[in-house]
Order: sequence, then C-alpha cells, then structure tokens
Amino acid sequence: MGASEPVVERENEEREAQRDAERGEMGFQAGGSYNYYPPAAPAPEGGGGGGFHMGRMQRLSATNPLRLVMESAIRVASPSPPQPPRRSHPPPPQPPRPSPSPSHPPIPSPSPPPQPSPSPPPHISPSPSPPPPPSSQPRSIPTVTVTPQQRAVTTLNSRAYTNKFSLFLFLLHLVAAVGLVGFLVFKGVEGLIEAGDAKIKEERLLRYFLPQVVGASFLSITLALLWQKGFRMWPRFMVHFILWSSFIFTLAAGILLICFQRPATDGLGVVFIFFAIGNGLYSCWVTPRTGFFCDIMIKALEPVPKFGDLNEPTYWMLGAGFVWMLLWVLAVIGAINFYFPPLIIIAMVVSMAWITEVMRNVVNLTVSRVVALYYLRGMQSRTKFCFQRALSNNLGSACLGSLFVPTIEALRIVARGLNLLEGEDEFMFCCARCGLKVMDSIFKRGNGWAYVQIAAYGKSFVKASQDTWELFQMREMEQIVDSDMTSAICFLTGICSGSICAIVVAAWTATVYRNFTATLSFLAAYIGYLLTRIAMAVPQACVGCYYVCYAESPESRLFDKTIHDRIISIKEGHDMVVPTPRVPGRFARQFR
Repeated sequence: MGASEPVVERENEEREAQRDAERGEMGFQAGGSYNYYPPAAPAPEGGGGGGFHMGRMQRLSATNPLRLVMESAIRVASPSPPQPPRRSHPPPPQPPRPSPSPSHPPIPSPSPPPQPSPSPPPHISPSPSPPPPPSSQPRSIPTVTVTPQQRAVTTLNSRAYTNKFSLFLFLLHLVAAVGLVGFLVFKGVEGLIEAGDAKIKEERLLRYFLPQVVGASFLSITLALLWQKGFRMWPRFMVHFILWSSFIFTLAAGILLICFQRPATDGLGVVFIFFAIGNGLYSCWVTPRTGFFCDIMIKALEPVPKFGDLNEPTYWMLGAGFVWMLLWVLAVIGAINFYFPPLIIIAMVVSMAWITEVMRNVVNLTVSRVVALYYLRGMQSRTKFCFQRALSNNLGSACLGSLFVPTIEALRIVARGLNLLEGEDEFMFCCARCGLKVMDSIFKRGNGWAYVQIAAYGKSFVKASQDTWELFQMREMEQIVDSDMTSAICFLTGICSGSICAIVVAAWTATVYRNFTATLSFLAAYIGYLLTRIAMAVPQACVGCYYVCYAESPESRLFDKTIHDRIISIKEGHDMVVPTPRVPGRFARQFR
C-alpha cells in the first residue's frame, strides 16, 4: 500500500490538470471569467510530480488558454486594496487515502520546502495586470456629489431671458417712441416747407435752440469721459473733487441764472441754489466715510487695466445717446406744430430718461459680468460677448431696474428725511415709521447691487436683489453697503456735468436769444446728467462687483482685508457708520 501511494497521487494530479485544461478551454470559448489557483506546494523531488505544472506549462503553445490564465495569475498587479479570494468553481473532490494498516505504522511525509513565487518565462516581460473581466468583480457606480460651486458654474452661461414682461413693455415703448419721434420730425419738416407762423417758429428754434443742445451733448460726453478717466487714474483725488466741485458749480449756475433777472431764470436759479446747499451739507456729512470708500474704489478698479476693451460698450452707448438726443430735439421742434405740445414734450422727457437709464444699465451689466467672472472664476471674458448678452438675455432686468432703482433711491432720501422729523408730532412719527418699513421691504426686493448676480448668473431682478441682500446679511456687511457712497458719487458726478453744461449754455443763450435761457439751461443740465451717468456706470459696476463677489467668496486671494477690518472696527465701536434708516425694534412687532 505504501508503495502505491505515489502512483495514486500522480494519477490524481494528472486527472486534475486535464480537468483544469478542459475547464479553461470552455471558459475561454464562452468569454467567461475564472480564477486559477496554483498548487500550494510541489510534491517531493522523489515523488515524480514536483515539476508537472511548470514543466508542462513551458511546452504549451502561447495561445493556449491554460497558459494565458497562468501568466495572468503570476503577473505583478498594480497596488490595490486587498480583497478576499473568490473561487469560480468548487475544488475537485480528493480521493480518500487508504487507512494505514496496523502492521505498518504511518510514515510521516517530509514537510515541503517553501516554494518561491513562479517567475514568468524569459521571453515574456512582466506588465501591469489587464483590467479584470466584467464578470469577475461587481461594477461599482460612483456617487456624484454636486457642490454649490458646480451648480453655479452650470448657470454662468444661462441663456434664459430675464424679466420678459419688462422687456416686452420696454420694446413696446421703444417702438412707440421711435414712431412718435419720426412722426414729429416729419411734422417739423412739413412746417418748414409750408409758409406761415409755424415756419417762423421752427426757423427760430433751429437757429437759437438746436446748436445749444448739440453743444451741450458734446460737452457732456467730453466731461463724462474725463470724469471716468480721472476716477480710474486718481480715484482718491476725484472723490473729494466731485464732492465739492458739484457744490461749487451748482451754486455758480444758480447765481448766474438769478443774475439774468427773468422770472423763469430766477425760479430755476433758486432750485439750483437749494440743491447746492443740500449738496454741501451732504459733503460735510460723508467726509468721515471718504477714506474707506477711496480704499474700496482703488481696489475695485484694479481689474480694469486687464481688459483693454472694457470701455467699448460705454462708447457705443454714448454714441447712441447722442444720436437719440439729436433726433429728440428735432422731434421737440416738430411738436410745436402738433396738438398739446406741453404734454407731448413732457412724455418725451420721461421717455428719454428711461431709454438713457437702460443704456446705463446695459453698460453696468456688461462690466459687471466681465469683472464678476474674473473675481469668481479667474476668467478673462470677451467684453463683446458680455455686451451682446446684456443687450439680449439680461435686457429685461435692465429695463425693470431702470424703473425700480431710481425710485428706491428717491424713497431712500425721503425715508432719511422722515427719520429726522421723527419727534413729538404723532402724525409725522407714524409717517416716519411707515416710510422706514417700506424702505426695509423695498431694499430686500430691489437694489442696485442686483446687477452683479443678474449679469453673472442670469437671475431675475427681484431674485437677484433678494439673494444679494441675503449674502450681505450673512457676511454681516449690511451696515457697510448701507453707508456706501458709490451711487451718491456717480449721481453728484452727473450733477457736476449738468451744472457745467447749464453755465455754458446759459451764457451762450443769453448773448444770442434771452427768451430761451431758462429752457435751454434746464435741458442742458438734464442732458449733461444723463450722458455722464452712462460713462460712470463703469466704476459703479466695478465697486458693486467687489462687494458682491467678496460676499460670495471672501477667502479669495483677489480680495484684501479692507472689508473684514471694517466689519471688526464697526463691531468694536471704533468706526461710526450712518446706515439706511430702519424700523426701530420697539415698533417692528406692530407691522408683523
């Protein structure tokens, strides 16, 4: 029995190898997967079965499935987490060993020596393990987590039109305005052709009215570009210059108009003087805040030199504004020969204000998108494409904001005035509380900071206003943006240009035809203000982007610690701010 054990073991091993070969051939043809497990240890040298696997493996052809399986099993695999081995087929049953007879004691088999890992044949170089077959391991589906930043990236190129109803109203108004201007220009030409009193009036207007308006338009465009260039070059100087020069030029224009000693010029001169007094008081009031505002403006204007074509939308809008002013004046001349000239002229004045305000906000949206993408994503966008987007997708928000934001600014001034009148008078006290509550509600649903998110993410005007204000509240920036001077400085810049245009046109008209002095002085100031505001949209958009983008990502390396230090100083009581009036806490419950 003992002598027959090696023979039995050899036959068992040969049958097992044959079954493995057949099983490998079937798996190869079926495209399945299998695992190969080499024997744990060779048989003793004298047993005759020690070199069976490797010896016969060398004699197999290179395309034999068993050899392919063996080679893939001994290749060096890339590091991966250890996994428990899995058998694709149960091990073959082992034949029972014959029990030793009592006459022959069991012969202990020698312990097999440790076998080194088999090396690949010399003609095959080790290579990284190929990817496992699809059925060898279960395929895991990775879980994709979308972060808010990734969602923001997907909405940066939103093609949806915002505030479509406002866009429809503006386009309808624009078509009506163009039609009315064209019709009135035709009536003016018709009046010049026909003989009569209408021809005499129109010739007088063309001679003493049109040149002053064209000159005021050229002068206001020149001043607008000069102010914008000054703010980009010397922002700290220009802030103080505008604060006090607007006061000086407005006062000078009022005094000059009073000196003509005509009822119309006296009334207009008094208005200029009263405005100059308020301007001077405001300049004294905001003097402690100019240092922080100058620091913010200097930092906000730093990206402007990186975009050489950033001012092109301003040139296009100023050119379109000049052409529209010229046609508008010709239409005013033609309105003399039509019914109800005063009502038509008033309607045309309001229409021109809305159209030029939309032009300003188009520039604001264009610059806001260019600068916001630079702050948020580090992108240097083409100004041309941002300009096209502002004229198409975001034009509805610009139209709605052009109506809403000036109203908000006016209510802001009224609310501050009512807050100063709050005292023992119960009626004024109630008005002050109502006004402050209205201000608190309006500022959350409509503010000038909304243009940044409208331009960057394509939100509607109200949604962008609410999200922006929530960002300011989350970063505790509410007091800082409430006391910001950007809109006031841009407004006073327009007033400065309007006062200069009024002085020049009043002096010019007084020498040629005094009857038009008051009318042309007011019109020149109005034109100078509107065209200057278009050019000042560039620095205003840069400052707005700095605040809003800082509220979104204050840890960005593009921002310094100016706002952070200001917030800490306000909390510690070192800096005083004058925020927008709010409803006092003891009365807030009454309105809930």
